[in-house]
Amino acid sequence: MTDFVITGAVGILTGLPGAAARAAGDIRVRGGVIAELGDLRPEPGERVVDAAGAVVTPGLVNTHHHLFQSVLKAVPEGMNEALAAWLRLVPYAYWDRLDEEAMGVAATIGLAELALSGATTVADHHYFYSERYDFDPDAILFETAQRFGLRFVLARGGATKGRAFDSGRAAPLPTEPLDRMIAAVEAAARRWHDPSPTSMRRVAFAPTTPTFSLEEGELREVAAAARSMGLRLHSHLSETIDYVTYTMARYAQRPVEWLAGHGWLGPDVWFAHLVECDEAELRLLAETGTAMAHCPQANARLGSGIAPADRLHALGGTVSLAVDGAAANEAADMASALYAAFSLHRAQKGAAATTAETVLHWATAGGARALGFDAIGTIEPGKQADLAIFDLGAPRYLGQHDRVLGPVISGGGARVRHSFVDGRPVVEGGTLPWLDLDRLSADAGRIVARIARAG
Repeated sequence: MTDFVITGAVGILTGLPGAAARAAGDIRVRGGVIAELGDLRPEPGERVVDAAGAVVTPGLVNTHHHLFQSVLKAVPEGMNEALAAWLRLVPYAYWDRLDEEAMGVAATIGLAELALSGATTVADHHYFYSERYDFDPDAILFETAQRFGLRFVLARGGATKGRAFDSGRAAPLPTEPLDRMIAAVEAAARRWHDPSPTSMRRVAFAPTTPTFSLEEGELREVAAAARSMGLRLHSHLSETIDYVTYTMARYAQRPVEWLAGHGWLGPDVWFAHLVECDEAELRLLAETGTAMAHCPQANARLGSGIAPADRLHALGGTVSLAVDGAAANEAADMASALYAAFSLHRAQKGAAATTAETVLHWATAGGARALGFDAIGTIEPGKQADLAIFDLGAPRYLGQHDRVLGPVISGGGARVRHSFVDGRPVVEGGTLPWLDLDRLSADAGRIVARIARAG
């Protein structure tokens, strides 16, 4: 199943920068690895994957998600609120209503959305760990990702201190002492983390925020613990001006500058959002190799702004693309994120702000670099065959002169004909063959009703 040739594609978006961003012809896969590109003839007995009327891209890499939020979409109290109030009214008000079944269904919904939109690698930032839970969220997440056949990174979050919100009541935020948090991350890494280049499972150390979730004196200890375990660091940062106000008031420094003094920058670190970054901070991120998980839809939905992903890219920094949690982004799929990134930057800054090829690069090679997966992210010989084939048969794609750009510039629901991880099929014929969507729909409706009644 990991040996085949993809033939007849309209074109190939390679994920590479510049003139190498496009290729033409066929793709041969041997043992789950891309072996050849070009004008290839199927060999006797070789499986042929028909890509006629379709575009082939690297599998998309989603570098920041909150899968538990897949059963918290469109919660009425939070629909028209900005970030701080939304946090209080939605995830922090509902986290303690999740049971084992709800967590499993949420993970299944989210990963189905992602897989059917071309994602083959997912980093999930899970940040609620409570003694109230009689289940292990990490096990549910890894086991669900395994059923899909996706590469999965658990960004194991948590907090050592609570956070004050704008007003009103929220369920008390679960916290844990730092030594217990470090021990829990270490246990997760021992069980699941595989640092090999073709790994399917990894763990990162990801306190919810370095500003609001840790004491300042704990920052260096967390960074040192992560690096001693060979894990990457991840967190939310500078999602709104509140982060800047907080660090300026307490430390007379902006967030990125402040974290630079605590060992929290480097090529093994990636931050979600980074909406409120000035030029000096962007240069510091680029110089240290610290990556951005750009979440254009969620930031737009919450009115937070548009992160300067285009500027960080221009400075030579690492930009990746992310969906973020479905409770703040009801179109929680990577195809919608591609279009949002392409259109929002141009709307705000002009048509020269970015290109479709650049956005695809963020969602593939940029994501692979942010997560430390050197063997994926581009279509070229020697790379693992993490691939997505986007069908261009829907009316929205008809009439296009440059059809290769369709998966990025046309928006709407993606039509992924096939996708592969290490050459193994994930999406087949536009479906996830093992997944009963009718049952998932029924489960989702029942769980949402139960969560709503629990209020």
